[in-house]
Amino acid sequence: MNFLDELPQAWQERLGPLGKPVTYHGAQRIFGEGEPAERFWIIRDGAVNLDLRVPGRDDVLVETLRPGEVLGWSWLFPPYRWHFGAVAARMTHATQFRADEVMRLCQDDPALGMELMRRFTGVAVDRLQATRLRLLDLYGYAP
Repeated sequence: MNFLDELPQAWQERLGPLGKPVTYHGAQRIFGEGEPAERFWIIRDGAVNLDLRVPGRDDVLVETLRPGEVLGWSWLFPPYRWHFGAVAARMTHATQFRADEVMRLCQDDPALGMELMRRFTGVAVDRLQATRLRLLDLYGYAP
């Protein structure tokens, strides 16, 4: 399911012109953990690996995002820095949105803003849960 599925057509038409097609080659870093978060992407084709720095280890794979999924939610919450890193797992085509443009659109249309916030909050919760589970796998659970 696409992140924007079931969004009313009028809202899709308002968001559409803000999107810019982009392509990333396999192993290309899209952003690094801690860098400024100023964009988000809808993956059209390919895959993106989310990773996390873990002291004493290489970057740890948290989750792989597939077509229809959204990449990036940190632009919504201060301090507006990426909580994860992202690397194209293979050739990936996406639609990129600039956060400032989408925020202006949301301010102009609070109902759209509320719906996008609801969707992005769900993504953030899912990603944090995936991270928790991945870290439990890495370090094991000992009650």
